[in-house]
Parts: sequence; structure tokens; C-alpha cells
Amino acid sequence: TRDLTAVPLQLLFDEPLAIAVQGLCPQQEVTLRLSLQDEGGELFQSCARYQAGSSGELDLTRSPALPGLGGSFSGLEPMGLFWSLQPQKPFRRLVKRDVESPFCLELEVFEGHGPLPSRLLARGAHERGFLRDGVRRIPVREGRIRATLFLPPEDGPFPGIIDIYGTGGGLPEYRASLLANHGFATLALAYYGYEDLPKDMKEFHLEYFEEAVNYMLQHSQVSLFMGGDLCISMASFLKGITATVTINGSVANVGAVLRYKDITIPPLGINWKRIKIDKSGIADIVDVLNNPLEGPDRQSFIPLEKAEGHFLFIVGKDDHNWKSEFFATEASNRLQAHGKEKPVIVCYPGAGHYIEPPFSPMCSASMHLLVGNPVIWGGEPKAHSVAQVDAWQKIQAFFHKHLSGKQCVTGKL
Repeated sequence: TRDLTAVPLQLLFDEPLAIAVQGLCPQQEVTLRLSLQDEGGELFQSCARYQAGSSGELDLTRSPALPGLGGSFSGLEPMGLFWSLQPQKPFRRLVKRDVESPFCLELEVFEGHGPLPSRLLARGAHERGFLRDGVRRIPVREGRIRATLFLPPEDGPFPGIIDIYGTGGGLPEYRASLLANHGFATLALAYYGYEDLPKDMKEFHLEYFEEAVNYMLQHSQVSLFMGGDLCISMASFLKGITATVTINGSVANVGAVLRYKDITIPPLGINWKRIKIDKSGIADIVDVLNNPLEGPDRQSFIPLEKAEGHFLFIVGKDDHNWKSEFFATEASNRLQAHGKEKPVIVCYPGAGHYIEPPFSPMCSASMHLLVGNPVIWGGEPKAHSVAQVDAWQKIQAFFHKHLSGKQCVTGKL
């Protein structure tokens, strides 16, 4: 009998997994396949070719995937089956919608290295959850705020984070829920395309985000964590923000007019003639934005020198959404020119735009709401996976460093 084990059967999404197969023949050639169906019914799969050891056992922490045989990856990659998952329909991105239920995955072992499916030798199931036991998920509908608060299971107090995503709208909760597992009180904040909030990105009023900051400040020092330019605007204009992490963010206001009291920051100009579209219809938009250091586009540069807190810029050097490394460098120049602390910039060669929690599969291309076309996001899967694991640790360490000893969120929210 053959035994496929994934130990343990249940884990959090950002935790590594040990996979082993026992009962094979010595040096037997096998193919492992991982399948995941998301909440919309889309199928994601990966596979890798292996050879069992002399005792008929296969342990992915010790056995490398074999190269050149059509697998999704090669080499010693215990989590390779996870980070190399790819949609079976093009331009789909794996996103968890309901964090209160886990992703359910199926692991299969097939005979040989030929086309799949060949003879099935073993099958096993694994669940990857988003909420540790005791983490509280609290919908927040106070004033204009549309958000979800995640509180760790202990009594606290906890360091507080506001988690905001870039383009896409809605209320993604998966990153906030995972951060709560690590001891942070995290507010996932929607700002358009959700319930009674604005339907699209036309104009944003920073007073809305100030309301969310004040909600958290009743109980905490607040950090900001997001992928776009809004967090830099918040850190620049709003009080009480201790630390800001931006993942492949912009130092210029992009996409919509930003207003705060009597201040108006126009969006950075766009020249769609600079878009490149390949034979398969995938667009590369990395060059479409104007330079925020030139001409009237300088009005779009966010005055981050007004910020009082600390900055961490996470940069994928192969980001094809926009020039993230350039933006991070210019942010550093601007801050230092005004006598402010030099920000921490961490650059990852081979990483693309969507740097997500560990073991998330890299999305190489998907539909862009503002462009109306599938766009390339950049990245090389292995390097991107390494970046995600490292960035996740650096983000948490950065927040702990700058929030330690600060007034924190109590568990009574």
C-alpha cells in the first residue's frame, strides 16, 4: 500500500507543509499533482516529477523535483507545488474571498513521468486556512467606514494595522486575517467598489481614511500596509501613523483625484501610446505613466516629507505595473532632502507586482480593470516565491520594531 501524507492535514495559508509518500518501489518514477478549486469554480494545478529513494519513500523536504520533464518546477522545493499553481483558464488570479473557510487542496501521486493522468497511486487532501483558532473577525460599519477588523485570540493589547489594497476595489481580507494570526489587530479597509462606497476610482477624499485612522487611534498607534499610493498620502497628511509599508507602491497620486480639506492632488498623467501589446493580446503598461519629476506632473508627487512615521518600501525589480524601484528611490531622495529618516527599501530581483503572503502562486498576467485588457505583472515564479517569504517576515519585523512600546489596540473592540 502507498501512503501519501501531508503533515499536518490543516495549516494556515502562510505556513510551510511537509509532504511525503511511502510504499513506492525503490527508485520508482512518479508525478505529483496538486489541484485547488477557488470559490468561483476556477481550477488551479501544478505538477512535478520525482524519483523515490532506495527505500521506496519520497520526502519533498529531501527529494528534488527532476528538471526537463515538463513539471511546474525543479529542484529541492518543499512548497513548490503550492507556489507554482497555475490557472487552467488564462488570466485568472487566485484570491481568497471568504477567509472563514479554508482552501481545500487535493494531492495526487501518479505512476511514471508521462502525460497525466496515468495510473493513480495515492491521493490525499489538505486544507489551508486563514484564521487561527480564536482570531475574531468583526465587520465594522461605523460612520462611513466599511471594513473588517481582525483581532488576535489573546486579550491584548495589540499593535494596530490598517490594510488597504490598490486597484481592484472590494474588501479583500486574506492579508489582514493572516496578520492577525501573528499578533496584529488588523483593519481591512474598503474604499471603493463595495456596498455603498463609490463604484469606481474617480475621486477619493482622504477624510474617509482619516475616519478609519481615528477609529483605530481610539485604541492604538496605527501602521499602514498596502500596495499603492494611498497609504503614502495617508502617512503624509494624517496624524498618528507610526509606520508605513508599501508593496510596489507609487510616490505619485495615480488613477483618481485625491482631496483633503483644501488640498487637491491630481492624478499622474498617462500616455496610452506607450502601452505595448504582444501577439497574444497581453499588455505591458510599465511605461504608460508620466514622470512625476517633470512638468505639470510634479503636482501629482505626494508630499511624503510631511510624514512623521517610518517607511518600508518592498520592491519587485521585475514589476511591470509601474516603475516601483524608481518610485522608492525618489521617495528616499525626497525624504532625505527634507532632513527626514531614510526609508528602508528592500528590492527583490525576479519578483513581479503582486507580492502576496508566502506560498501564494505568482500571477503573471490577469485582467486590469482600468486598462480593460489582460496585463503582464512581471516576475519569475521561483524568485517571486522567495521574495514573498522574505518580505512577509520583514514586514512583520518592521511593524514590531516601530510599534513596540506604543499604545496598542485592546481586545474589547
